[in-house]
Amino acid sequence: MSEQLKNLLILLAGIVVILLVVILLFSGKSTFRRFLSVFLEEQGTGNSDVNRRQVRGVSSSSASADNNQKKVSGPVVEMATLIRKCDDRLRIIESTGKVEIKDARYELIFVTRKGRNVVIECSPEAYEKVPFNQQGSLTYKKNTLVKFKYYEDTVFN
Repeated sequence: MSEQLKNLLILLAGIVVILLVVILLFSGKSTFRRFLSVFLEEQGTGNSDVNRRQVRGVSSSSASADNNQKKVSGPVVEMATLIRKCDDRLRIIESTGKVEIKDARYELIFVTRKGRNVVIECSPEAYEKVPFNQQGSLTYKKNTLVKFKYYEDTVFN
């Protein structure tokens, strides 16, 4: 064997070894890749709020869009349209006829002009007053309604 052929075989063997190392380190289920993804990840994955919305019936595409819901300390103002109302109430009726509501939770789901779904908690009064398919200025802080101002009226929480 000539010297040039030996060098070529050594070079090809080195390329094969490098390719195998790259495939092993960066394959989808690699421990190294999972370790590396911790440092390259932009957002946390432990968002229980998104998991709760998926269980309650909001589609997975809107749940992933909710993951991008603005998280700022001050109030956020956006143009939005109400598309869904969700309430979660425990109603207790006693034998005396007394009706009691416990653990009431009211949510309004808006879609913004950019197509992003925003889930907002509100009071029972605001839940009843906000009309469907009415575009207006939505003001909220974290995930709580401050006010919804539309053409005919303004609804405060």
